[in-house]
Amino acid sequence: MKIAVIPGDGIGKEVMEAALHVLKGLDLDPEFLYAEAGDECLEKTGTALPDETIEIIGEADSTLFGAAGESAADVIVKLRREFDLFANLRPVKSLPGVPCLYPDLDFVIVRENTEDLYVGDEEFTADGAVARRVITRSASRRISRFAFDYAKREGWSRVTAVHKANVLKKTDGVFREEFYRVASDYPEMEAEDYYVDATAMYLITQPQEFQVLVTTNLFGDILSDEAAGLIGGLGLAPSANIGEKNAIFEPVHGSAPQIAGKNIANPTAMILTTTLMLKHLNKTQEAQKIQKALEKTLEEGLVTPDLGGSLGTMEMAAEIAKRIEG
Repeated sequence: MKIAVIPGDGIGKEVMEAALHVLKGLDLDPEFLYAEAGDECLEKTGTALPDETIEIIGEADSTLFGAAGESAADVIVKLRREFDLFANLRPVKSLPGVPCLYPDLDFVIVRENTEDLYVGDEEFTADGAVARRVITRSASRRISRFAFDYAKREGWSRVTAVHKANVLKKTDGVFREEFYRVASDYPEMEAEDYYVDATAMYLITQPQEFQVLVTTNLFGDILSDEAAGLIGGLGLAPSANIGEKNAIFEPVHGSAPQIAGKNIANPTAMILTTTLMLKHLNKTQEAQKIQKALEKTLEEGLVTPDLGGSLGTMEMAAEIAKRIEG
């Protein structure tokens, strides 16, 4: 099993080291292929995403990515399009022992990953600037089908489409239409849709009602950060970028340069990200071992300062690794 490892910038390096320490506690013996990307790579080589890194990702069975700084759009956004990683999976699950708004949440946001305003088709005008929003039927069908398949596989029964078709009648109209066309192929599943502004409110007032939400790129980015706030913050939020032939796994948080190098970054999101990778590689039992060890560590309060503890990043990782059952 070949795993490409891209630590990136800031705390990406620290949480990646922590996650690999935990991963090495499993009986897997993966081959790690290290690669560079991000701000520091740009400063050193003149490019934020070298061709060699793209080649390494292409050779690997999966990729772990830490974080990119100001060059994120030139790195992770480009990689999503380069490898057609059309589905961005962002689980939202409350963890034991973690102070949060809701201790009983378990849902997932499925975000379309290849189009919308993220194509970066912008131009200046005489009085400002204009951005072109691209929403296609093919991408809307593909992400909707991914959401229904994921819900079915995970034992959920309801998929919720999120859009703004009352205002964006053509672009989000296409997205909503294709969602319901796909839903007709899953008669055993409940399909519903909400406007994005209403969804933002419901995430605060009644988030337990959601199971799988599927939405467009920009809305998914915003809502998933809001949802992370419900369970304790970005330091607890993993994500996966999944395509038909490749996948890149990264925590939702960024490079956090203000705390980089202080050994206080919370490694939870990166460690949970490795569990998503293991499940994707059909290593479900190994993923569950890490999940259980992490939850035990959190319950015992052996955590970093952001969660009220006093452990450093690697100290917390060591505690998790010690609790992995054989």
